Amino acid sequence: MAAVTDCFTLGSTVWCRTCYNQEIEGDVLAFDEQTKILILKCPTASGINNLHDVQFINLALVSELQVKKEVTTPPEGPQSLNLQRLNTRIRNQVDEKKRLLTSLSSSVPPEGQRLFVAISKMFKEVQWRNADIVVWNSQVIITPPYQVENVKGNTDSKEFSFVKKLVEKHHKDTALSQTTSVNNQVVQHNANMQ
Repeated sequence: MAAVTDCFTLGSTVWCRTCYNQEIEGDVLAFDEQTKILILKCPTASGINNLHDVQFINLALVSELQVKKEVTTPPEGPQSLNLQRLNTRIRNQVDEKKRLLTSLSSSVPPEGQRLFVAISKMFKEVQWRNADIVVWNSQVIITPPYQVENVKGNTDSKEFSFVKKLVEKHHKDTALSQTTSVNNQVVQHNANMQ
């Protein structure tokens, strides 16, 4: 981002109208003179005061542009990044993706894979043992065909009850999703017939 101060002063308030007749107003975060991309910090669409939207605007697609308020003193520099925290987040995300990839075993039917993913979103201690889903170091085991009656373990334990309810909810949500999909297809078919 060369020579930002040559075109737009950081922190200045800019208003523009795009070729799609969309009006955007915000504070200049950056400007790339080579690509003619202006980056603005705008109030969020949700209306929450401490959040902002960041808009990337291609000036080649702008029909009007006005500088509403020019800043004379440059704003303070950006806050430094906590690299240790970012590295931890990256490591955690990579571990999570690896764990979810284990659900895509070719020897397990798609319903089992979907249930594994649903459970692994709630608990990290989920793994495969052949075609069985094992939760909390064998405290709860779900065997094919992965229905509520296939949940095995100590029926008096909280873990068992929780996993059983999770399996019930997963099957209800799946059935509801399939019903909605079929209904949408019927409506689309009827609309096409008219």
